[in-house]
Amino acid sequence: MVENKKILMVGIPGVGKSTLLTTMVDILKDHKKNVIVINYGTLMFDVAKENGLENRDDLRKLSVIEQQRLQKIAAEKIATHDEEVVIIDTHAFISSPEGYYPGLPEHVLKIIQPSNFVSVAAKPEEIYNRRMKDDTRNRDKITLANIKKELDYQTGMISACAVITGSPVRHVLNGEGKIEEAADKIIKAIGL
Repeated sequence: MVENKKILMVGIPGVGKSTLLTTMVDILKDHKKNVIVINYGTLMFDVAKENGLENRDDLRKLSVIEQQRLQKIAAEKIATHDEEVVIIDTHAFISSPEGYYPGLPEHVLKIIQPSNFVSVAAKPEEIYNRRMKDDTRNRDKITLANIKKELDYQTGMISACAVITGSPVRHVLNGEGKIEEAADKIIKAIGL
């Protein structure tokens, strides 16, 4: 029986996580790995839509209690996946009206039982430029100072997750034009 790996991959908007995930999946499939990528926020939004929410960006404006409920439902769905490699695309925190809320609180980690964490970052200037080009989402005001603060919060939150679960965390810099290099580092770090 092949060991099932659940990798929680976090990155603030603009680090290039989606592009990195596509590259990783291509590499893993070339090596005959049974891999699936699950977007945590999409699962939460699918449930929220059933309750009348119309815009994904409004998820972060919900009360913490409602976010916790949606997180639990999404985590339970993720826990049922038995593919060889399950990569969960998510965020380490959500900027909510109450403050920075953990994207991976303890109750979620207990349900998912991740084997690895990957924290994707990029230079703040690269993140800023990528966000400015993305007109598909309704984002908060973008400043370099806020981006640096978000990167710091991400590092702290994901480090706490590693301590809680005892699972390793790999921090990866996804520099402009170095997507293959970042993908290789992650794949090696998770032992695939």
